Amino acid sequence: MKKQSLRAIFAMPLLLALVSIVGLVVALTGDGLRDAVAWAALAMPVLAIGWAMRARRT
Repeated sequence: MKKQSLRAIFAMPLLLALVSIVGLVVALTGDGLRDAVAWAALAMPVLAIGWAMRARRT
């Protein structure tokens, strides 16, 4: 097993955290198109978990 750097280990969790924060802020600051952007941003962590669970089963 090759050793990974801290950047490689924490890149995806950091990206998901930033997307979630952006989604929450956008949801609180507007309506209309911003609601759609917020839904998409807040769905990303859920989709990532689903993808990881499916990838792990195969």
